[in-house]
Amino acid sequence: MKRKKIDLLLYVVFILSLFSCREDIIVFIPEQVEVSIPEYTSIQGFYLLNEGNMGSNKSTLDYYDYTTGVYSRNIFGAANPTVPKEMGDVGNDIKIYGSKLYAVINCSDKVEVMDASTAVRLGQIDIPNCRYIRFHKGYAYVTSYAGPVRLNPEYEQLGYVAKVDTTTFEVLEECLVGFQPDELEIVNNKIYVANSGGYMFPNYENTVSVIDIDSFREIRRIEVAINLHRLRADRYGNLWVSSRGNYYRIPSRLYQIDTKEDRLVDSLDIAVSNFHLDGDSLYIYSTEWSYISMSNEITYGIVDVAKKEVVTRNFITDGTDRNIRIPYGIMVNPITKDIYVTDAKNYVSPGTLYCFDKEGKQKWNVRTGDIPAHFVFLGELKE
Repeated sequence: MKRKKIDLLLYVVFILSLFSCREDIIVFIPEQVEVSIPEYTSIQGFYLLNEGNMGSNKSTLDYYDYTTGVYSRNIFGAANPTVPKEMGDVGNDIKIYGSKLYAVINCSDKVEVMDASTAVRLGQIDIPNCRYIRFHKGYAYVTSYAGPVRLNPEYEQLGYVAKVDTTTFEVLEECLVGFQPDELEIVNNKIYVANSGGYMFPNYENTVSVIDIDSFREIRRIEVAINLHRLRADRYGNLWVSSRGNYYRIPSRLYQIDTKEDRLVDSLDIAVSNFHLDGDSLYIYSTEWSYISMSNEITYGIVDVAKKEVVTRNFITDGTDRNIRIPYGIMVNPITKDIYVTDAKNYVSPGTLYCFDKEGKQKWNVRTGDIPAHFVFLGELKE
């Protein structure tokens, strides 16, 4: 009984400290729910970054612990009660490098840097309209739209990739690329950047920029397709690139680049919004909007990157995919092969995280924050 009273007192003090530090803004109360039995593998757990609605300052961070089967919501606020606006506006990417956790917060123009084990804030990197992050030999590389959020066919501000010292969090250099660069990938000492031109509808970009990492200069551009978004490198020297199309007559497609020769070599007739590469299996979902039908066409599939073919058009086999309104994030556990898919629902209320086994049957689901989107696994268990 005494222990319960102490815990209750600490919780009340914590809540009061939140409100004293964060007047007139939304406070996200931490929550925990047991969703599964404990699993003991070399992966400790994973973080899920919820984007939150643009302009609402509602990005949040959740964590699933494999060792307890407990899902924890809104952990950033609990770990950092004195940070005035919590995570900020639109969480766009999350990665772990070394002992640090990096969350790219797009419209807050920053990358939050945290301790990977505790989510305690260590600092921030200031980059305008930042999008995605990757790492190489002690440096972080972050894509930036550079200019403001503004739709304009004549948009004149080129995007860039920022090179950041992961010790000091200082931006050291910037390399100009195309308009509105999104995901990036690092292969054979080169950085590949998907230029979208997303603000320039209907005049989308159609190139992948190639940056020599040593000189940090763009050395070429590869023409692929319009409105590029995702990049993923396989173990055969190929780069898989997604195009969102133009939402009218030009559909979303998947493209293959040979990184040895830096040229486009193939394409597959499958729509892609997001994907996750596990071994030779590229797990894909698509929420393809059409301004002609004024509706989304939602699909799932797996591409065998070795054979370069679609092996299934739906990896959810028990029919529960019909419960997912707007798939928005995807990840596969490399050990158990469990598949995780998030549902953004209506974009303005809490979403849902679904866990499917390797056979595509649902194991559990849990409520998340608004627009659950980006995953990262937390390292190996300590003996």
